[in-house]
Amino acid sequence: MKADHLSPEAAVQKLQDLHSEATESLQAGLDGYLLNRKPPKLRERAKWRYPLLKVTNTSQGLQPSISRAFAKFQGPGVYATTVTQPAHFRRYLIDQLSYLVRDYDASIEVGVSDQEIPYPYVLDQGDDLGAGGISAAELALHFPVPRLALVGDEIADGTFHPPPSEPFPLALFDAVRVDYSLKRLQHYTGTHWSKTQPWILLTNYHRYVDQFIAWALERIAENKGYDTLHLPGGGEITRNHVKLETDALVENSPWHRYQMPAYHLTRSDGGGGITLVNIGVGPSNAKTMTDHLAVLRPHCWLMIGHCGGLRQSQRIGDYVLAHGYLRQDRILDSLVPPDIPIPALAEIQVALQQAAADVTGESGDALKSRLRTGTVVTNDDRNWELRWSQERMRINLSRAIAVDMESGTVAAQGYRLRVPYGTLLCVSDKPLHGEIKLPGAANAFYDRAVGEHLLIGLAAVERLRADRSGLHSRKLRSFDEPPFR
Repeated sequence: MKADHLSPEAAVQKLQDLHSEATESLQAGLDGYLLNRKPPKLRERAKWRYPLLKVTNTSQGLQPSISRAFAKFQGPGVYATTVTQPAHFRRYLIDQLSYLVRDYDASIEVGVSDQEIPYPYVLDQGDDLGAGGISAAELALHFPVPRLALVGDEIADGTFHPPPSEPFPLALFDAVRVDYSLKRLQHYTGTHWSKTQPWILLTNYHRYVDQFIAWALERIAENKGYDTLHLPGGGEITRNHVKLETDALVENSPWHRYQMPAYHLTRSDGGGGITLVNIGVGPSNAKTMTDHLAVLRPHCWLMIGHCGGLRQSQRIGDYVLAHGYLRQDRILDSLVPPDIPIPALAEIQVALQQAAADVTGESGDALKSRLRTGTVVTNDDRNWELRWSQERMRINLSRAIAVDMESGTVAAQGYRLRVPYGTLLCVSDKPLHGEIKLPGAANAFYDRAVGEHLLIGLAAVERLRADRSGLHSRKLRSFDEPPFR
């Protein structure tokens, strides 16, 4: 590939042009086959490839000393990745490349890779499949298909080692890994992946969805940055909807059709909106959703859910700010072994604590009596209480103050996939002290606390947005990290 030393803006525009040409050609080939079973010619298929982005660092000797957590080379050499959806990632790509050019005088090249674009990734909904009796198996005879051998997290997990003659990885995820997750996001959440916002709240209780919708509608009505709420199933609410229409849109949203419905509140000022995903219960769901959200490179994700309080002094409705995790979720043991510490991120801890003070109006001892910081046990067994005699010593040694089924997984995934993370939980029961979950047992104090809980998470996001540059932590970076965040 001829070195053309493109500017970051020109490089991203060329990526967009190449990606558009490839996907439009692939879509045209699919349309032709679905219409009259006309197989594509080899020269047509040769066009269906992802664009390739290469960045070369020729600086020798000592590398620049940069405190920034990302956009850094580990040494001289060629770094490369395939790219998908460059129009969506335009701002992200330009930001990353601009740092590398400015600080290392790196050169940028753009070309066509050898990596084929699987045909399902250009189908928006997949409704055309089956038309005219044409099956997916038949299409696989003539069109590129997703191959699991080519999709993986080896770069993120540190198990990928390029041959001596090959470039170093430029990013954690290549194009096929990104496209794989983008389609999965639509499947699980019921919303188009492009609506996902960079500030993400994850919850395990549908009640928070109702509160988020109410809060979002208030923000839209205020006309102070937020403009549209995107609902599962494709519905959206803007300032143009009257109250009656808004109620109908929310009521008719088919959220129950999707395993982990998502709600996206967008902004028009470029600051990035907020996404809420109800991931449901359990570490498997937590891992599934964060595996796919990570390819969008969000600024952070926060777990805002329920937990069991483990201390006598806690009350139903108190809050738990996790600063450590006893991980008994078991789903990530081979990727991030339980003996690997998952550090608390100071910026997020401070934002959550300050947001709690802002929302509750309490401070000092009054706030401490309701907001406790400590270790959270994340367990893969909802009925862990039935083996209390076996669990007692380990929980006691950990000094844990709460137990749940998702937080440790969400945090470990943030650590593993380099997405800043945090956890604020609300005590919904006290299994060791006779206060168990029963139908209708929530009292007025619990109702108030849950009402405030989501507001604290949202207030923390607003604080973090104001100082985004200090959010991305070097604690999440490995010693052989790819340059891109």
